[in-house]
Amino acid sequence: MEAVSWKNRIVGSGEEAPEQLLANPQNWRIHPKHQQDALSGVLNDVGWVQRVIVNQRTGHLIDGHLRVSLALREHEATVPVDYVDVDEREEALILATLDPLAAMAVTDSEKLDALLRDVKTGDAAIQQMLTELAERSGVIPPGTFDPNAEWVGMPEFEQEDLMPVYHVIVNFASQDAVQEFERLVEQNVPRTSKRTGSIWFPKVERKKLRDLGYASDEP
Repeated sequence: MEAVSWKNRIVGSGEEAPEQLLANPQNWRIHPKHQQDALSGVLNDVGWVQRVIVNQRTGHLIDGHLRVSLALREHEATVPVDYVDVDEREEALILATLDPLAAMAVTDSEKLDALLRDVKTGDAAIQQMLTELAERSGVIPPGTFDPNAEWVGMPEFEQEDLMPVYHVIVNFASQDAVQEFERLVEQNVPRTSKRTGSIWFPKVERKKLRDLGYASDEP
């Protein structure tokens, strides 16, 4: 059987304001507080070491929802981005498999033990995460940590329908045309060279968009 050459679907990279990045309406991951705290601790301690992934065709995030949410919460000016060019079927396949494929890896307990001995952190959330990892992997004896206790008293999560009725791409022939369109819809068009900006019509307030899982494009 003839070998198939893997296509490079990465078409660019750059930085975007987190407000310009759109949550994927098919994102199925829910991030509990202890995960948010641990990732926030790593970002505070080290900074950005991995780009989020955006599908240039749809403008949707494919990977990095939690990092973008934390960037919004912490008022970060920009987020590093890799842009890919895939169709909606391929986007769904990546969204469904990217994290589970990474989770299929198995643990070499001896190497993990040696690695954890080299890790130094003063962040409580990171330390708790590493302790749980060591317990699950048999590096240290199981303790009394109960992850279900983290959910006591938390509200039940309900996923709303986040799909817009229509998704339209508009090309403008001139700056005057942009300004005329802005007058018609009574809101500003996001200025971005990566075509990931968007607006809602009628206008939706920033807080409502964030509550729905979208990032507002308002300045």
